[in-house]
Amino acid sequence: MDSYQMRKFEFRLEEIYNKTEWLQYELPLNEFIARFPVEFKNDVPQRPHWPEDFDLDRETRLAIMVAFRESFS
Repeated sequence: MDSYQMRKFEFRLEEIYNKTEWLQYELPLNEFIARFPVEFKNDVPQRPHWPEDFDLDRETRLAIMVAFRESFS
């Protein structure tokens, strides 16, 4: 696990959070980041799972996927 990549992903999630106004009303930043833990399988990061108890719009989901790929590729 590369801590630089993890920090980069968290930073990108923070950027998404700050750009998405409705997220700021729904939950605090640390809870938003905590909803997307990165799991590793054979030292390869797995795509984050979508929270079942929190609905995200299409744009936000795509931004999170782009952030993941840019951080871990």
